[in-house]
Amino acid sequence: MDLTQADDERAGLTESPDAASPDAAGSSGDLSPRAPRAGRPAGKRRNWGAIALLILVFCGAGLVLTKFLTSAIDYYCNVDEVGQKAGCESDRRLRIQGTVDEGSIRNEDGITYFSMSFNNVSLPVRYQGDPGGIFEACIPVVVHGELVDGTFRGDRVEVKHSEEYEAKNPDRVDGTEASACG
Repeated sequence: MDLTQADDERAGLTESPDAASPDAAGSSGDLSPRAPRAGRPAGKRRNWGAIALLILVFCGAGLVLTKFLTSAIDYYCNVDEVGQKAGCESDRRLRIQGTVDEGSIRNEDGITYFSMSFNNVSLPVRYQGDPGGIFEACIPVVVHGELVDGTFRGDRVEVKHSEEYEAKNPDRVDGTEASACG
């Protein structure tokens, strides 16, 4: 055997006598179709666990998406627009803006009662709990909730920016809010 023949064998370019025999270890080069294996037919195999998991993920994502979308559609209204403006009907969740009326805040058995006004229209509010923070009379607030029998039942109170913020940023504050307090 010369040097080029040995190189060809190492590179697999020549056949060794064993490789040509049909008993070689599966590398005989036979390209005829094989008989199908017993069990599942080819191409019909399904991974039902993965499909069920995928369906659960899609259902969960749909549930979360609809939950966030329904909570995001609280309509924003001023006190004077409740029942007057489209979207501010009393049969839906609302976010109502107004100024807490002076002398109207009282607490009874863990419930805070107050009234809020905007453009000389007043609305009584019942809030479960203590609004906390800088909540007090004569400041603008936004209350989230529903109107029930003429009283707005709030479940969240947001206090608008303080006077310090307004003094530093007069161009960012809407001047239409008339204070109910002197």
